[in-house]
Amino acid sequence: MRTTLKNDLFLRALKGESVPRPPVWMMRQAGRYLPEFMEIREKYDFFTRCRTPELASEITIQPIRRYGMDAAILFSDILVVPQAMNIEVQMKPGFGPYLPNPIRKGEDLEKVIVPDVDTSLGYVMQAISMTKEKLQDEIPLIGFAGAPWTLLCYCVEGQGSKTFDKAKGFCFSQPEAAHALLQKITDTTIAYLKAKVAAGVNAVQLFDSWGGLLSRQDYLEFSWPYQQQIITALKDLAPVIVFAKGCWFALEDMADSGASALGVDWTCSPENARKWTGEKITLQGNFDPARLLSPPEEIKKRVTEMIRAFGKDRYIANLGHGILPNIPLDHAKAFIDAVKEYKE
Repeated sequence: MRTTLKNDLFLRALKGESVPRPPVWMMRQAGRYLPEFMEIREKYDFFTRCRTPELASEITIQPIRRYGMDAAILFSDILVVPQAMNIEVQMKPGFGPYLPNPIRKGEDLEKVIVPDVDTSLGYVMQAISMTKEKLQDEIPLIGFAGAPWTLLCYCVEGQGSKTFDKAKGFCFSQPEAAHALLQKITDTTIAYLKAKVAAGVNAVQLFDSWGGLLSRQDYLEFSWPYQQQIITALKDLAPVIVFAKGCWFALEDMADSGASALGVDWTCSPENARKWTGEKITLQGNFDPARLLSPPEEIKKRVTEMIRAFGKDRYIANLGHGILPNIPLDHAKAFIDAVKEYKE
């Protein structure tokens, strides 16, 4: 049975209730801009941090201690899902993700499994339990996963890319194999997010970081139907937020999906986001992370303008993508404080 949270602003905004001010959190808030995170990073490699519940829960809590956001997001990575599916993923310092055996043809799918998530990703569930204990029902905890299209991009490309042309080429030249891989990722993700909810997260977010590389027609074939499956499977268990970077062209399609909220990046104005979603869904975003390099007073002014443009209800203040590693601590504080101090 769920206990009552002391601060449920975030969950109320997801339900579309009227709130005194918008809730606030920041994508990638648990991480690389914090000195206390850097201390841990110097001692442990990336996937050790993800796979060690004590470390993952500590990293999750660090920004909450410092800034008092209205929600915590579990420290992990979207690529733990391909790892669990028997696809090797390395994280190379100074390079990023590297998959030595990318999927390039139908036969490569034979080794890809839909795993027992409680076994292969049990460490994530343990991290959730530890984090919930540390949070002591102060604020909600968000669990997340990568959207199937974004995970396919890494699985096929074998590394990060600005264009993911190998991944796109795989989909366009071998659509049957692409859809088979997307379905395996989707089935795994549904099981994974269900297990996260059972372990105690209060909401889940899907990150479609590379959705904006597709045309609307291709997005509606290779990305959105799989996210829709995940939303449909999860929406009665926990609120689902979808953040699809660069996918303003699909906001209208997403608005009727059963998701509780849609994330918006900084290239889409609040006015257009509201118009394209028919004013009927909670929106989250969309401060340009680089804008946190502005002086604190300028940040506060622009955050206030952002809230007024979206409106305080059915809105969650956030960045339009993850926080950058070079953001000064008092600038991140200015962003959070501006939302918490907001009055109409």
